[in-house]
Amino acid sequence: MDVKVFGVVGSGQMGNGIAQVAAQAGLDVIMNDINTQFVERGLGTISKNLDRAVSKGKMSESDKAAIMGRIKPSTKLEDLAKADFVVEAVPEILELKKNVFTTLDSVVPAGRVLASNTSSISITKLAGLTKRPEKFIGMHFMNPVPVMKLVEVINGLATDRETTDLTVELSKKFGKTPVEAQDFPGFISNRILMPMINEAAFALFEGVGTPEAIDEVMKLGMNHPMGPLTLADFIGLDTCLAVLQVLYDGFGDPKYRPCPLFQKYVDAGRVGRKSGRGFYDYSG
Repeated sequence: MDVKVFGVVGSGQMGNGIAQVAAQAGLDVIMNDINTQFVERGLGTISKNLDRAVSKGKMSESDKAAIMGRIKPSTKLEDLAKADFVVEAVPEILELKKNVFTTLDSVVPAGRVLASNTSSISITKLAGLTKRPEKFIGMHFMNPVPVMKLVEVINGLATDRETTDLTVELSKKFGKTPVEAQDFPGFISNRILMPMINEAAFALFEGVGTPEAIDEVMKLGMNHPMGPLTLADFIGLDTCLAVLQVLYDGFGDPKYRPCPLFQKYVDAGRVGRKSGRGFYDYSG
């Protein structure tokens, strides 16, 4: 199957990044969200990203114009009927994803691929909401999408080899390195990453060290480019909590129990960089 029109549902932090790399790869892109304001904000982010590339001499103004011209805004899921391959990149809320995929399954022609950028929710469960489980797959990009090379390709129980191969090739076309994973809670990336972030939160919760001390130890002692608490703020504490809850519920193992600080901060609206405050204060 030749993918010429690529659909993205969600124009936020992940969605606009996915739309950008698809358009840079030469595909026509339909970027959808629930209202015009969100879509325009996503287009603005893409434009700023490309402006940086222009200022560094990595692309010309005409290249930027061509990329932006390939991205068509949308506020109706019915517009995705024209897409050959659709990736969902809405918030990590199961009910929201259910609504999206139920509609997509009815409007996107049979035989075309539906994918989810979920960071933890079962691909098999999401595929079961559709009449095309063999054409359903996880395509988990890393944040920030234009910079990070990894795409985690997650096979659901019914995903066929043709769909996996197509997703792998599409990832390469986007300039990414695809890595296949099977459908277990957290897949590979978050099954390993989130317990580390959670343990850092417990270290803070128990007064072992300040956020700065915890992050500095991991940066200088383990050569991590970013400390775990800074990374949690970047990901979003609400997203971290959702992923940890999936791990805890999925495995039933107390080692995945979310640190109470996550729930406390989320309840207070302190969800990280996007809200101006999380483990750190970004208001200044």
